[in-house]
Amino acid sequence: MVKFVVNGREAHSEQPGDTPLLWVVRDELGLTGTKFGCGIAQCGACTVHVNGVPTRACITPVSSVAGKRITTIEGLSPAADHALQKAWIEEQVPQCGYCQSGQIMAAAALLAKNKKPTRAQIVAHMKGNLCRCGTYNQIVAAIQRAAKQA
Repeated sequence: MVKFVVNGREAHSEQPGDTPLLWVVRDELGLTGTKFGCGIAQCGACTVHVNGVPTRACITPVSSVAGKRITTIEGLSPAADHALQKAWIEEQVPQCGYCQSGQIMAAAALLAKNKKPTRAQIVAHMKGNLCRCGTYNQIVAAIQRAAKQA
């Protein structure tokens, strides 16, 4: 059994240690905000924070998070009032929804370490998160808006 903390609550999994964290979060814990995209850590849809570090849950074995703190999109702000979540709506970022939680979690990690990133820093940081709808300009604008509000 692997014990860890998810969104501030103790959790555990009895899945085999090589089970991807993504499936434990979604199927075992019922936190379906984290999405499956590619399964090979190339799209970013499954991004969660592990001890504050953005991590691709699709390739992270659950055994590697023993004793660690995981934050999913549901834990970013239980009331959905995080500055990024508000900015996402204000900048009309959402389209199909495939990438949204991963994008927001990646952006939250950036703003946690850099409160006032430049456009170039935002683009560089977000480079590994794919958006099928191509709303990259709105994503950057939303991150800039959230940075100003913070």
